[in-house]
Amino acid sequence: MTSDTGQQHPIGIYLKIWLLLFVLSFFSYLVDYFHLEGMLRWSLILTFMFLKAGLIIAIFMHLMWERLSLQYVLLLPLLAIVALVALMAIEADHTFLMRMQFLAT
Repeated sequence: MTSDTGQQHPIGIYLKIWLLLFVLSFFSYLVDYFHLEGMLRWSLILTFMFLKAGLIIAIFMHLMWERLSLQYVLLLPLLAIVALVALMAIEADHTFLMRMQFLAT
């Protein structure tokens, strides 16, 4: 005789998150529909992408119900990578602008 000792989550939370993912996807499609360009376009696309990824990780992968130490083990390296990529992008812009200034003919 086995007993289910696992934690059960109500189906309602999954349906709400599923609906929210559809709404966020709809908004990301609206970015293309309205032909937004430049930084506004990319900032909206990235914002919707990160929101959807965060919801999927937190709810469907059950990270929200894990211990705080496991959350740190998974999220801190990701944040470090994002910070390093941002620093590399800043350095690349600086290098490009310096080359344009000093190598322009």
